[in-house]
Amino acid sequence: MTQWSHKHKKQITFLSGALLILALITNFAGYDTIRQAILIVTTIIAGVPIFIKAYQALSMKAFSIELLVSTAVIGALFIGEYVESAVVTFLFLFGDYLEARSLQKTRSSLKELIDMAPQEATIVRDGDIMTISVEDVVEGDHVIIRPGGKVPVDGSIVKGQASLNEAAVTGESVPTAKSEKDRVFSGTIVDNGYIEIITEKVGDDTTFVKIIELVEEAQESKSKTEKFLDKFANFYTPTVVVLSVLVYLITWDLHLAITFLVVACPGALVIGAPVSNVAGVGNGAKNGVLVKGGEVMDKFSKVDTLVFDKTGTLTKGKPEVTDVQTFGDIKEDALLQLVAQAETISEHHLGQTIVKEAQARNITLDLEPEDSEIIKGNGICATLEGHVMAIGNRKLMKVEAIEIPEEVAAYAVDQEKAGNTAIFAAVDGKIAGIFSIADQIREDAPKALTEMRKNGIKKIVMLTGDNRHTAKLVAKQLGINEFHAELLPENKVEFVKQLKASGHVVAMAGDGINDAPAIATADIGLAMGEGGTDISMETADVVLMADKLMQLSHAYSLSKATIRNMKQNTFLAVGIVFVLLAGVLAGTVHLASGMFIHEASVLIVILNAMRLIRFGRKDRIEETNLEVATA
Repeated sequence: MTQWSHKHKKQITFLSGALLILALITNFAGYDTIRQAILIVTTIIAGVPIFIKAYQALSMKAFSIELLVSTAVIGALFIGEYVESAVVTFLFLFGDYLEARSLQKTRSSLKELIDMAPQEATIVRDGDIMTISVEDVVEGDHVIIRPGGKVPVDGSIVKGQASLNEAAVTGESVPTAKSEKDRVFSGTIVDNGYIEIITEKVGDDTTFVKIIELVEEAQESKSKTEKFLDKFANFYTPTVVVLSVLVYLITWDLHLAITFLVVACPGALVIGAPVSNVAGVGNGAKNGVLVKGGEVMDKFSKVDTLVFDKTGTLTKGKPEVTDVQTFGDIKEDALLQLVAQAETISEHHLGQTIVKEAQARNITLDLEPEDSEIIKGNGICATLEGHVMAIGNRKLMKVEAIEIPEEVAAYAVDQEKAGNTAIFAAVDGKIAGIFSIADQIREDAPKALTEMRKNGIKKIVMLTGDNRHTAKLVAKQLGINEFHAELLPENKVEFVKQLKASGHVVAMAGDGINDAPAIATADIGLAMGEGGTDISMETADVVLMADKLMQLSHAYSLSKATIRNMKQNTFLAVGIVFVLLAGVLAGTVHLASGMFIHEASVLIVILNAMRLIRFGRKDRIEETNLEVATA
């Protein structure tokens, strides 16, 4: 449709409605000629936008609903049915207007996100404090955020502390306490406190902008149902035209053929699935769940097997060193210093935990390994201050031909049975110590897994690189069906492939980095990570922004509700078309009434889809109240 008709569609609709009322008044007054003239003018005014869109579709070799309506209106004018031609054009325009309003409401989640985008930033440059457009902020800028202010960029806190509302990014309404070295994200709001940050990401690279882009893409992405309906509509529309011609040739009743043409319009059928997809994706975005489109939603709803990584997924991902046990002459702090300096090359969470422990003890870490190698899934080997070091699990000790004495092995087993991960540290070919590291199970894990089982998950599996004793303890506490421990990343991939080969529809949940291969192999890849890492947001099918398993439960039940809603809309639309066509052939449905029912059906499927916007709202309110009460 042209820019002009878009701009004036609302005015045209209400002008047509006013003219119809005027025609009704002149009818009661007995001015039949004036009434007919008004009806013809109404038909032309209301018909122009419809005719333009029909012409545009025809020029692109597409058979649109507007083409059917235009044909029917011209036919009605030809046989002198001015009342019906005017009413049909008005109802179609009015339905289109209401549809646009309803769709705007359905897309409200995305609009709310866009409206939250910060426009200005207060920065310090050359000792001066100034307020500039957020577009002018560059990496490395020193940004100030005062109480009530929006964080304009992604960055790390260098001064101050504050309570931040991160609902725009994570969907969580309970404020999060942030202090020095913590990361903050664009679009979040400082409820109280004061912080200064150093900018790390700006513009299109910020987490918030990426969320908006992903939601926009997801709402445009089509499910299998939508793709089928698009093809069906292209076949259905010319079929209706042919059937209308046959009705005319059989009955020689032009009025009946035109009515048949109008009521057979597949409007509700075409709009039903897309609006469900838009509402479902919008609901997810509003609650910190990024579902990448209708096809992902469709496949996710069919998942019957969930595979979890342990650390950072079922557990909090914030492990702590609970004990450092030395064997031999080396002292505890000296061993910790050596191991922490070697681990500075590693991005693994366990290695970083040891580094943090050394920093907490104010141990100097000023040396870098002279020679180092990361052995994925096992640990690291490094040379430091002339010492050859091997730090990792039992497999690494075996690979490096380092003997584990019985007392060391017994100590490690005891620590593992208590729920710790035992990290062996060998110096110059001999075991020098064991670092015990423990992580806590997420508070919401038991409830989330229980809900997902109720919603259709038949099997839950845990795959971890951790030791079997810790894995067994976590599996027992969470009631997990099956677990496999001491796995390398490639072992996880093979296991996911086996599950798929045996007929399971598999979703794999991990932190989006170490588990990326397995996540990519699964039917549905689920990434957990607060604020969303770049790799998780780009590679996973579903991203949980708040790092909470209850969001996974919500996403799974939302996918089922969205696909169920699509099916409801499709059956409703098809059913109404059949009822209307039967009514036309039986002589009980006429042109104006048929058009009215047709437009009503379009609104019904939209309103049905809009229910998804509020899906899970009651559960979220209860969960938020519980969090506030326990905070």
